[in-house]
Amino acid sequence: MATKLVDLVYWRNLRRTGVLFTGLVIALASLFQLSAITVISHVCLGIMCITFSLRLYYKLLELLRWNPGTHPFQSYLDYDSSLTDKETVMLVEEVVLLIAFAVSEIKRLLFIDNIIDSIKFVVLLYLLSYIGIMTNGLTLVITAVIAIFSIPLFYKKQQVRIRRMVRAIKAFIKRVRNMCTSLYESVRPSPAPEPAPKPALTAAPAPKQKAKSK
Repeated sequence: MATKLVDLVYWRNLRRTGVLFTGLVIALASLFQLSAITVISHVCLGIMCITFSLRLYYKLLELLRWNPGTHPFQSYLDYDSSLTDKETVMLVEEVVLLIAFAVSEIKRLLFIDNIIDSIKFVVLLYLLSYIGIMTNGLTLVITAVIAIFSIPLFYKKQQVRIRRMVRAIKAFIKRVRNMCTSLYESVRPSPAPEPAPKPALTAAPAPKQKAKSK
């Protein structure tokens, strides 16, 4: 499944990716004017108009004995898209783990388990509120679909140039950081010298007792 998604994102099969990308963008753009049920039903009707016409055409050729009776969509019908028991269990476990992780993270952020993380979450929500005023969720979904099908391919084609730019930006940030650090070190007042430790007093030697005369 992951390999097929990577092949679609990197346009390794131009016809399949082009059909999928165009269909997604047109369907999502249609949702601005129509409801989701209307869009889905019209898309299915359009697909069935094509498949039904081809099926009747091949059936006519079969009746005229110009076709040995092959089904035009037999490869799609023979394709087994069902999941085994093991794959189903693994998929359900992954979904449950993702849901549990999301719930625990949201609970941790909402109830201030870590102040810094909660502040970041508040800033993110504040920015999202402004994004929600300027645009809607459907526009963001269309933008995400276009980005998914364009950014990986662009990065693959311009990988060397992008890495060079990233290295230059990192070097510039490091230079600015070193400059700020050196400036802070020059402005920061020098610490007061520590007082010298007092010399320890040596104990006076005990006087020797005179030996008693015999």
